Amino acid sequence: MAIQSQTPSIVTGVGAPLPRIDGPLKVTGKAHYTSDRRFPGMLIAVPVCATIARGELTRIDTSAAASMPGVRMIYTHENIGRFYHVSSSTRTDERRPPMEDTTIRYYGQYVAMAVADTFEQASAAAAAIKVTYRKEQPDVRKLLSADAEPKVDSLRGDPDAAFAAAAVKLDETYTTPVETHNPIELHASVAVYDGQNFTLYETSQAIVNHQVAMVEALGVQPENVRVVMEYLGSGFGGKLWPWTHSLLAAQAARNLRRPIKLVVGRDMMFHNVGHRPLTQQRVRLSATADGKLTSLQQDYLYHNAQIEIHKENCGEATVYHYNTDNLRVTSAAAKRNTAPTTSMRGPGAVPGLFATESALDELAVKLGIDPVQLRLINEPPLDQSLNVPFSSRHVRECLTTGADRFGWARRNPKVGSMRRDGEILGWGVAGCSWIAKRNPAEASVALTADGGARVSSAAQDIGTGTYTVLSQMVAQLTGISMSKIVVALGDTRLPPGPFSGGSVATASLTPAVHGAVRSAVKQVLTIAADAEQSPFHGAKADALAFSQGRVHRKEQSPQSGVPFADIIRAARLSGVTGRGKGGASNDDPGADKISQHSYGAQFVEVRWQPEIARLRVNRVVTVIDAGRIINPRTGRNQIEGAVVMGIGMALFEETYYDQRNGKPVNNNLADYVMTTNADAPDIDVAFLDYPDMTLDELGARGIGEIGLAGLAPALTAAVYHATGVRVRDLPVKIEDLLKGESRYRIGA
Repeated sequence: MAIQSQTPSIVTGVGAPLPRIDGPLKVTGKAHYTSDRRFPGMLIAVPVCATIARGELTRIDTSAAASMPGVRMIYTHENIGRFYHVSSSTRTDERRPPMEDTTIRYYGQYVAMAVADTFEQASAAAAAIKVTYRKEQPDVRKLLSADAEPKVDSLRGDPDAAFAAAAVKLDETYTTPVETHNPIELHASVAVYDGQNFTLYETSQAIVNHQVAMVEALGVQPENVRVVMEYLGSGFGGKLWPWTHSLLAAQAARNLRRPIKLVVGRDMMFHNVGHRPLTQQRVRLSATADGKLTSLQQDYLYHNAQIEIHKENCGEATVYHYNTDNLRVTSAAAKRNTAPTTSMRGPGAVPGLFATESALDELAVKLGIDPVQLRLINEPPLDQSLNVPFSSRHVRECLTTGADRFGWARRNPKVGSMRRDGEILGWGVAGCSWIAKRNPAEASVALTADGGARVSSAAQDIGTGTYTVLSQMVAQLTGISMSKIVVALGDTRLPPGPFSGGSVATASLTPAVHGAVRSAVKQVLTIAADAEQSPFHGAKADALAFSQGRVHRKEQSPQSGVPFADIIRAARLSGVTGRGKGGASNDDPGADKISQHSYGAQFVEVRWQPEIARLRVNRVVTVIDAGRIINPRTGRNQIEGAVVMGIGMALFEETYYDQRNGKPVNNNLADYVMTTNADAPDIDVAFLDYPDMTLDELGARGIGEIGLAGLAPALTAAVYHATGVRVRDLPVKIEDLLKGESRYRIGA
């Protein structure tokens, strides 16, 4: 999709708080999402999902469904056709192709599919398919135990000896529940096949990887598969890697030679397209009486599907976050009869930080040290996990700036002691961190004879502002007004782009776009020197410059030159195109000699009314150190959305499974509780804005995930401060808080 800014006054925008250039299209309904696609002769596919979580499919009776009006085909494992397994280097969370066998491993597993002229006809046919099973008792327990010996993820010093000898110790276990992604836009696939080529319209956060996976699974050549994703109605990681409904739609299109649309229903979102796994984490801390950590141990478990290998890396931030010479992190998986787990905003580090930051708050209480001060005491001078310096780390300033903006100096540490307007106040703080890296990416930039530019990459804008920041980059580098810059994304026919996950897309695209601009500008300067009709004919190209959209001699001002479009037209060209490429940050020279991450601090205020058992989050202050912020407006929006999602993690979200059949019980938006506008607090976001030039030419790091990291432990710390109840098992439940309310009732 190609988008152009509608704001002609904007010329250069990096660092400016600009509105999204795709905003007008979205608010006017002109932006078309995947399920909006319509094609002549298009058929509708509705899958049939298993109603058990463990057992064997013994019989499928499709006779009644096949004879219903409008039904074109009923697919089962017997007639869907062959799918191939994808290679280990291709990312996908459910590696077993759909309907590959008759073994049932989770509730909702696809066992059949009805294809008909309309959605109503396909739904009726799907409901008429009779499936018989041999049932077994599923395992969907919450309590986790390792299936194999835990693996040591990181080790330094002798944490056992240090813990045994310590003056102050803490040994507690923390759990986070299954959370289910619930973007407003449902997962969808629209597949078109012309007898040789597939065009697949997908809800994907990674169209290039999606193309590779479909090529391998369908057994075709790369040039025969095109993937398109113009807009995404959010994904939160659930749309990062391909799911099996995409294969079902593509195969049906190939078999029937008709366009196929398949939209995953809201209930299916709870069992067919991933979720954040359950985690159980034992954290042991030891410290001196003055608060210096002497050891940190984190032993974490996470649940996984029966035949999948997704790891929830809860120890990701633990190893470098605080200074301690003695550390051990171990991990292990526990198999369950649930659908495959997947990345959910801030995978690994977010649940991991809930445990470690909660433990640090408990340690602060034991020591009688302010929790902000305890974090400052244990700020590391270097990344001890790698024994290398940090590229850029301003955690101290995050904590002190946040404390100042929040008014932390007025905090009375006594539980239940702070009151306002008849309510008990609770204040909590936590640190946060997230990875900073680049992935390989390519881009092209065309400078055109009409004085405009076009930047293209097979990346995707998942609602975070990628269209806008790329336009800002090109405007910054060329001086061309953003109203004359077209941004094209979301199509695998464009230069290969990065996936949009892990908060790495912008940093990955930065060197590619910069390289493409340099290449295009170099061509314009060469033309200016060589073209007979050019006013600079005969000059040396390296004596010329390109700035403010004009070509001029280096020793003279841009105003003395001519618009670059005049140079292109003088050569009778429609334009010039430059290509740029960026590599993975891990491949940079000296990459193993530096530690790159983003950091922050979360401050939360809750209000507690024990008489009516009412808890609410009143305000949040978030300070983020994430390098240069290309667009503070879209950046702040990302942090605000992450904070709201963190409130849901802490207070509301949990997917419950029926122990009898493994079905997600609260599989709808009425029963799965999430944060609403009524729950959202005042949110104050501050960016420190220190460019990290070791990562990319703008010094920008990703911010999509870090706003969620640390929010839950800051909130539960605030809950403890207000109620005296220490919540170690998310989400916070009112019945747990009532246990301590009698001690802190207003007026007591």
